[in-house]
Amino acid sequence: MIQRIPFTRLSDRQWAALQPFLARAAPQGRPLSDPRHRMDGMFHLLSTDAPWRAIPAEYGPGATIARHFRRLTEAGLWERLLQALADLGPRHPLQQLRRLIFRAARRAYRVRGLGIIVLARRLGFLGALPGPAWMLPDPDLSKRLVALQMRHRENFGPFVLRWGRALRNLMGMVGGRAHIPRYLRLCMP
Repeated sequence: MIQRIPFTRLSDRQWAALQPFLARAAPQGRPLSDPRHRMDGMFHLLSTDAPWRAIPAEYGPGATIARHFRRLTEAGLWERLLQALADLGPRHPLQQLRRLIFRAARRAYRVRGLGIIVLARRLGFLGALPGPAWMLPDPDLSKRLVALQMRHRENFGPFVLRWGRALRNLMGMVGGRAHIPRYLRLCMP
């Protein structure tokens, strides 16, 4: 397990800043046993490139932490935290967790899909993208390209003859790559 980001347990200030964003209870209505301990385990794992099963035993079973991460992801926690990072000042305690939140957003992409990529792009958080920006879909650019084509629809024939190849290449870029090689994903900080 390679430590990508130096990890320390959540401080009291960081935990107090993070707590308003977290769910108060499990989906069944039971109170969570120790949410701070679970978040520490989650952030410990997010500071590495290891799979969930490699989580240290002191944090509990990896499947439990992974399930908690998935529930938080489905509840939209990482999108709310990205928005909070954009809105809060640079000295706010959540800013100290910025890189870990970005890494969590990268893992959350598998569950949340394109929405988290769009949000990270709009906020300018390229570090939260699950790969290099030029290899990922860009829905905003595709809307602009469609609007450009619609503006020139009366002269569409000459427009396509003149700009056809460039538009086709741009539309291909807008869709992103189908597969991002693992070595590129692992290069992300």
